[in-house]
Amino acid sequence: MTLNQQLVLAEQPKPQVGPGQLLVKVAAAGVNRADLVQAQGKYPPPPGESAILGLEIAGEIVAVGAAVEQFQIGDRVFGLVAGGAYAEYCLLDQHLCWLQPDTLSSEAAASLPEAWLTAWLNLIELGQLKAGQRVLIHAGASGVGAAAIQLAKSRGAWVAVTTSSSEKQEFCRALGADLVIDYRQQDFATEVKAAGGADLILDTIGASYLAGNQRCLNLDGTMIVIGLLGGLEATLNLGVLLMKRQRVLGSTLRSLPLARKAELARAVAQYVLPSLVNGEFKVTLDRSFPLAQAQEAHEYLAQNRNLGKVVLFCQ
Repeated sequence: MTLNQQLVLAEQPKPQVGPGQLLVKVAAAGVNRADLVQAQGKYPPPPGESAILGLEIAGEIVAVGAAVEQFQIGDRVFGLVAGGAYAEYCLLDQHLCWLQPDTLSSEAAASLPEAWLTAWLNLIELGQLKAGQRVLIHAGASGVGAAAIQLAKSRGAWVAVTTSSSEKQEFCRALGADLVIDYRQQDFATEVKAAGGADLILDTIGASYLAGNQRCLNLDGTMIVIGLLGGLEATLNLGVLLMKRQRVLGSTLRSLPLARKAELARAVAQYVLPSLVNGEFKVTLDRSFPLAQAQEAHEYLAQNRNLGKVVLFCQ
């Protein structure tokens, strides 16, 4: 990905807390591919949400709105936002918020919401993953990829991933991947098909991988597209789609209704967070940058240098 924008720090009015909202003094904010695309003007925030970049935060509550029941001023929390994380203060809905465990740093906590909610939504709820199924995860060393590998393995799945460098390959194996494919040297569809095919594919690439995905997707398999790094348009082979009874789904977390995201947050709190706290799941925080170096953080992510998540911290 080539960056053609320059990020700058600027003064903005402090957000005003509304009913059901928390005003959080941000300690750390996660960096996501969506931020890079938004910075290029191609992924605007949902109506009514902050135009400031950033989808996940950790910090301390400094104000609470009416009808807030479970949190109070002074609580250290982390959670998912639809925008506004790259800032000193950010609004966070009480239903998309969790108390920060003492065992997690603010930077580690800020690395979790987007990746794990995305993995849960697509593998468990949309993909209906079952024990014994075969899963292909593209960009296995990304933040979402790292979460998805661990979640799929915990559910008893066989997992294949695509990635690039030997360091990234080893990273994915350490998280539990059964088959690691170097997409620069190997044809992923051939490798996955030879290993038994995939029942579920989590695809962050898009157009350039569509044909290969269809080739290795098994009978009654599901392909879920969550990213477009490989382009917007491709030819879908309807003959293969029909004969193999394949499902192709598109999925984004950011634009889901609040009530739907709140359901996901409750599920992750119940089934994922305890395992992150006790170490069963690994927190895959790669590197932290000061907020003033957000441009450098974007360049680091755009160059595919990360193993897991990249985070900004407020000094």
